[in-house]
Amino acid sequence: MNKYGAKKVTVDGIEFDSRREANRYSELLVMQRAGLISELKRQEEFILIPRCGRERPAKYHADFSYIDTATGKKVVEDVKSRATKTKDYILRRKLMNWRYDIQIVEV
Repeated sequence: MNKYGAKKVTVDGIEFDSRREANRYSELLVMQRAGLISELKRQEEFILIPRCGRERPAKYHADFSYIDTATGKKVVEDVKSRATKTKDYILRRKLMNWRYDIQIVEV
């Protein structure tokens, strides 16, 4: 169990932080097979603030990212509950918008 009470789940040899995240991955795989999305990735890393002197870079790891084939735009998703919508996450969500012009889709 993680710090927010969700139980880790393994599906097809892939470990997910929650059942909801695993279910969303299954849905996205179906969408990819149908040609609605492409380039599906898990845990893609985005650098929000680069290394500054001795400070490590600030990063965001997306639950999922993919290309919407209808628009050609990159979509970033994060599986969220009330408990996981922390101040830290909200700041990272704002930095993603500012740095990459990407609005994180919360599912």
